Amino acid sequence: MLVLGVGQVLLKEIYTMTNESIIAARRSAEAAVEDMQDGALKTAAFQTILTQLLHRVSIIGSGTHNFEETSRTSSKKQKSSKPSTGTTGRLITLIEEGVFSQQRSLSEIRQTLSNKGWHYRVEDLGTPLTRLVRRKRLRRVQVAEGKKKIWKYSEY
Repeated sequence: MLVLGVGQVLLKEIYTMTNESIIAARRSAEAAVEDMQDGALKTAAFQTILTQLLHRVSIIGSGTHNFEETSRTSSKKQKSSKPSTGTTGRLITLIEEGVFSQQRSLSEIRQTLSNKGWHYRVEDLGTPLTRLVRRKRLRRVQVAEGKKKIWKYSEY
């Protein structure tokens, strides 16, 4: 792997992957540059493609990922103006749907996401919500419910 010029951080990620995923990434990168002339450009292109594929696998954590499908769909995702499908992106979708026109607690937000088929633990929603508050997409207010004080989130 060092011959390819892969960074130290990526090397640590590679050790956690399965051999099958590494071999699949290598084959996919080879296929991507097979029609190029041998030389420095082909080597650099191979290194770049392989690094990107290995990085994707380390993030996804899947040993049986379809690399060809990823490369085809990734260009479509970049052109799309939709938010990401991660937790923050899904929360932005709720903002756009008007869910936060009223104050909502973490458990209410979790239930709304769950109704849409997106299941999260309450503790996994705190950080993305805080980021949206910092970006001024949401506002946060501490409210007393009985003897407890809880945070409620609403649109800015």
